Amino acid sequence: MNRKKITILLPAYNEESSFDELERCMAQVLRENPDYDWEFLMVNDGSRDNTLQQMIRLHNQDPQHYSYLNLSRNYGKEIALMAGFDYVKSDAMIIMDIDMQHPVDVIPEMTKYWEEGYDDVYAQRKSSKESWLKRNTSKAYYRVLQRLTRVPIQKDTGDFRLLDRSCIEALKQLRETERNTKGLYSWIGFKKKGVLYEQKERLFGESKWSFMQLLELAINGFSSYTVAPLRISTVLGLVVSFAAFLYLIFILVQTLIWGDPVAGYPTIMVTILFLGGVQLLSIGIIGEYLGKVFMETKNRPNYFVESYNGERCSEIK
Repeated sequence: MNRKKITILLPAYNEESSFDELERCMAQVLRENPDYDWEFLMVNDGSRDNTLQQMIRLHNQDPQHYSYLNLSRNYGKEIALMAGFDYVKSDAMIIMDIDMQHPVDVIPEMTKYWEEGYDDVYAQRKSSKESWLKRNTSKAYYRVLQRLTRVPIQKDTGDFRLLDRSCIEALKQLRETERNTKGLYSWIGFKKKGVLYEQKERLFGESKWSFMQLLELAINGFSSYTVAPLRISTVLGLVVSFAAFLYLIFILVQTLIWGDPVAGYPTIMVTILFLGGVQLLSIGIIGEYLGKVFMETKNRPNYFVESYNGERCSEIK
């Protein structure tokens, strides 16, 4: 009887210091889960350190289990995940961070629920090792996103999950350039099950996500799964216009009946600045959506692969 094959997808950018821990953890996966055939697919997202050399070393040591995909440049984690989806050929896939903050101890529970018929077994953090500010802004972001969109976004959940082949094939069909994969997992649907885990401390290196990158990801999440910001700007414009109209009537009545002079420079400046701010906010929101349309209409390939397991892409395809 043929055993099912599971791929662990490991995107990496400048993670050369994490490979000793990665090797130890993957050995634990092989030792504790012997009922499956395992592949560890590492995706090098244009790293500038020795990450690629470490991937080559592991592949040469154990080509049966370790594979690597070398992208032509740094595209970002979202595109690196997409590339991994395209190259996974297994019955299921588990997505993990290569720094091993995701514990491999959760994998047996994931595979158990998968065998019971669940297509997407996602891991939910019991607690986070991030700073207080990052934890609470993240919670607030997902709380607002859940209220603004019809897509059921899971709380305290990231990329760490097991996906059945049906989910992988569904994700491969979603080719948009401006990606928010955490939302795509929810958007495709399928039968889901959550498992709890304790996020581990990062042993080596530091997070590659800057404040601006996280802010961009958050804005991308809002603009990808809801048009609520556009509706809010429309409602805000109506409210401000109605308030301005009432204020205009008040000024006219005050001037005609009581003979009070029309308010001067301060009132005019406050009104102009307020209305100008509302207009700029609305234009900015429209610009975000228009920018996404512009990027998608280019219809460029999302990424290029330099090599797969040492073979040039042109030689493979």
